[in-house]
Amino acid sequence: MTVAPREAEVRLGPIGALLCRSMFLAICLPGPILIVAAMTLDPPRSPTDFWGLLAGGVLVTIAGVGFGIFGWRLVTRSRRDGRRLSAAGVAATAEVLAVANHLGGEDPGLELRLRISGPGFATFEADTIRADDPALVPGALLPAIVDPVDRLFSIT
Repeated sequence: MTVAPREAEVRLGPIGALLCRSMFLAICLPGPILIVAAMTLDPPRSPTDFWGLLAGGVLVTIAGVGFGIFGWRLVTRSRRDGRRLSAAGVAATAEVLAVANHLGGEDPGLELRLRISGPGFATFEADTIRADDPALVPGALLPAIVDPVDRLFSIT
């Protein structure tokens, strides 16, 4: 059974991870604050004040906690991948096989098809997206780091 190659996400340092986790925790807070405000409204001016705050609090809690947990897990995965590449990664070479324009999101760039080779693992092909750079042409060689066990890689 072969493991599909996966590119490591952007590496975060400890300060960046702390800031990101703090932000994702803060995203979770407005919903519960609205729920507490609905429960402690004294006296309620009208039933719509109570039910509006309560419904808003529940909806914001569901959305905020879902997004917060997703972000927290993303930061944790990024840190874990970075540590694993630092500990078990071997230097490799990524040869650009094909280049195509990538128009997704706010940052258009280039979609690269790479052949990654190095000591301790079988050569494999993978795709990645990079910022537009005139040096990224078929045949270009890029430095990479690969975890030979599960083919986790990072283009440096």
